[in-house]
Amino acid sequence: MTSASLSVPGNGGGGMQPRPGFLRTWWVAMRPFALPASVTPVLFGSVAAGLLGGADFSLPRALLAMLAMALLHTGANLLNDVVDFRKGLDVRVNPGSGAVVRGWLTPLQATAGAALFLAAGSLIGLWLVGQVGMALLWIGLAGLCVGVFYSLGPVWLKARALGDLAVCVNFGLLGALGAWTAQTGTVSWVPLLWALPIGLLVAAILHANNWRDIAFDGVSGIKTVAGLFGDRGSLTYYRMLLLAPFLLVAAYVVLGRAGLLPGMPLLALLCLLALPEALHLLRRARRRHQDEPVLFLALDGATARLNMIFGLLYTLGLGLGAWLGW
Repeated sequence: MTSASLSVPGNGGGGMQPRPGFLRTWWVAMRPFALPASVTPVLFGSVAAGLLGGADFSLPRALLAMLAMALLHTGANLLNDVVDFRKGLDVRVNPGSGAVVRGWLTPLQATAGAALFLAAGSLIGLWLVGQVGMALLWIGLAGLCVGVFYSLGPVWLKARALGDLAVCVNFGLLGALGAWTAQTGTVSWVPLLWALPIGLLVAAILHANNWRDIAFDGVSGIKTVAGLFGDRGSLTYYRMLLLAPFLLVAAYVVLGRAGLLPGMPLLALLCLLALPEALHLLRRARRRHQDEPVLFLALDGATARLNMIFGLLYTLGLGLGAWLGW
């Protein structure tokens, strides 16, 4: 289980800055504020497996799965920082991130850190494989490949307008499926389907970032979905990414009660409590050229907050509903 590189940057200038202490340097480099995007689907998949998947729930395995995902996510982000810096794509200092571009870490140091985090996450994953079986190994390898090839190799998903798909697959689908398998020892299409709403919101985070950076990415030769759609098309795409998750969960509940899909508890609709926040973000996006340009620059961070709220409410509703038999 790993992730494509995903952060929630702000906006800023570039250049060398005085290096702080060791802990502050690596805190910025690790971008802990981005981790809820990768940990939430693992929590969701673990809860779903324990309460609805017939698993003999193991809290240690659930916690280790979340730790592995966080470590792999951090390693992938560090790797992405190094590649972007060396390719001349990362030239701006973003609040709360950018240890390499700030000059706080050399590319070699960041690469060593990336290797360490990736190795630690992989070792935890291998221990889980030893506990539940080889099915988890193939899920983990798939996620690791997506995370690494997001930034590296001839594939370079980030530059080929495949970044949105990569983070949706890794953060939403594979994260939940890996957690489910870590509990049940089996692979199922159910967590893939149920985690799709979370994955779409993670794609919305990356899209908001790329939407803001359309002009810069175009000059740099980076192809993104935002760049292909243009400014107006990006608004339509962003609207779909924000609203589709709520419609999907509602459809899962209805179709489950009709016997057409596995039954989803009615309380999963608790995620609808996050809908006002989604509508607020859409209003902010629509006013991007009017009186809220500064807020538009921070749209990715605000979308990350929505993703976390939605994911926690969705998981809570699913768990409570299954526990209460609703």
